[in-house]
Amino acid sequence: MSVLEMKVPSPGESITEVEIATWLVKDGDYVEKDQPIAEVDSDKATLELPAEQSGVITLKAEEGDVVQVGQVVCLIDMDAAKPEGAAPAAEAPKQEEAPKATEPAKQEAPKPAAPVAAPQTYATGAPSPAAKKILDEKGMDAAQVSGTGRDGRITKTDAELAAVPALGGSPMTATGARTTTTTKLSVLRRKIAQRLVSVKNETAMLTTFNEVDMSEIFRLRKQYKEEFAQKHGVGLGFMSFFTKAVTRALQMYPDVNASIDGDFKVNYDFCDISIAVSGPKGLMVPVLRNAENMSFASVEANIKDLAVKVRDGKITVDEMTGGTFTITNGGTFGSMMSTPIINPPQSAILGMHNIIQRPVAVDGQVVIRPMMYVAMSYDHRIIDGKESVGFLVAVKEGIDNPVEILLGGDERKGLGL
Repeated sequence: MSVLEMKVPSPGESITEVEIATWLVKDGDYVEKDQPIAEVDSDKATLELPAEQSGVITLKAEEGDVVQVGQVVCLIDMDAAKPEGAAPAAEAPKQEEAPKATEPAKQEAPKPAAPVAAPQTYATGAPSPAAKKILDEKGMDAAQVSGTGRDGRITKTDAELAAVPALGGSPMTATGARTTTTTKLSVLRRKIAQRLVSVKNETAMLTTFNEVDMSEIFRLRKQYKEEFAQKHGVGLGFMSFFTKAVTRALQMYPDVNASIDGDFKVNYDFCDISIAVSGPKGLMVPVLRNAENMSFASVEANIKDLAVKVRDGKITVDEMTGGTFTITNGGTFGSMMSTPIINPPQSAILGMHNIIQRPVAVDGQVVIRPMMYVAMSYDHRIIDGKESVGFLVAVKEGIDNPVEILLGGDERKGLGL
């Protein structure tokens, strides 16, 4: 009998353990070679675990278990014959209902004689006439008030001191579902939480704001979108303009493209831009390597490819490792303004927001323009205020005037058309 022990492969450098997020097969199933059998969470990504051989699988770990890299998580019996076809599950025989025991004829219990109505009294918890009037004015029921009079009688003072219940009904009652659900955070989500807290505690983070006019980018996209898509096979989006504006600004302000390592500052002569992408497992930040050398079409194609990998759970740790600066776009979810948080060990991040038609002053005239607020959070330990403001102004220049600043004065040539 040939049995393969499947061990957890290393998802990437420095990762020593993963969590079994989901088994995609059941114990005893027949699996094919390279068939995804599980999803595993590391502190950087969610990855699929493919079967190394074909055979019948025996699971050795449960969902939610944290396992070490190299640990055996399942066995595959490679000698097991592949079933010709999945036979329909046999229906479980219906259990015959046991004959009901003959029930003795129910004899109606004699009805108790109706109690003789007692004469009404105010010593049984009912309000006095004066108290009743006050409760009626407050819109309260006597049952909501505790009487302090003899035998629980509600006195005028009780009624005057009674608090009116909050809107929505009696505080003693509740309507609607009141269930709660508790789920364990994934390794990835726990790691993100840990890193975000450490950023707030270990960096001197500040944020500077500005606004950009998207008019020219709107015009370029409208004029060239079909030609651009036909030639390059991808759409002309906003992110390529912002990526090119950021790489230009990073070269103008190199300390924004740097990080702190202990008592040292590390400057990078390349621009690896992390692009925040929302996926089923949370926010991922795949990296565009040497984005400063990419064309508009190359930026769009790479972002599309990485976004598809994030959505399908195919992104690798290597594709998210590194990065010297991050761009995040909260505007896709409707955010007007936010303070993005730095992605360590980077020193700065640019936040994009939604585009709103707003009145602005242009050459002494009020006109309506598509405007976007942008925010840059930065580590003040390494980036001074002058540099942060200058960097964001440089990004604004590229977005406000993309033809001259980003496309070299020739929009068709600059877009690769």
